[in-house]
This record gives sequence, C-alpha cells and structure tokens, in this order.
Amino acid sequence: MRQSILTTAALLTLFGASAVQAQTTIIERDVPERVIIERPESETRTVETRETRDGCRVKSVTRENEEGDRKTVTRESCD
Repeated sequence: MRQSILTTAALLTLFGASAVQAQTTIIERDVPERVIIERPESETRTVETRETRDGCRVKSVTRENEEGDRKTVTRESCD
C-alpha cells in the first residue's frame, strides 16, 4: 500500500512538472525596419518673442530648409 502511494505521488509530481513545461509560451516579434530621414544641411531659423498686455510671453520659431519646406511652432507661457 505504501509503495503504491509513493508511486502515485511520484507520477503525479512528474505529470505536474510536464504540465508546467507545456504551458510555457514563447512570443517572437519581428523588429520593425528603421526609417532614416535625411535632413538638409542648410536650414534657416527665425525666432520671434513678444510680450502681451496680460503678462504672457509668446515665442514663435519658424524653420525653413533649402527645399522651401516651412514649419512654425508657437508657444505661449503665462507666469
């Protein structure tokens, strides 16, 4: 009787260990390709700062490259 209990316990232990191994999941993800953006070497930057009557400051930065692309960013800060 004692022999069958030990044998049963050993089999259950082995079965439990193999069940844990069966639940292992491996997730493989493809690495996205890198995108390289070449920026033009010459770029013009204009910075304009002004203060309003209510004590706020407005700063505008305009960038323009040699191809004529223009981008303006405006930020306002009130202390």
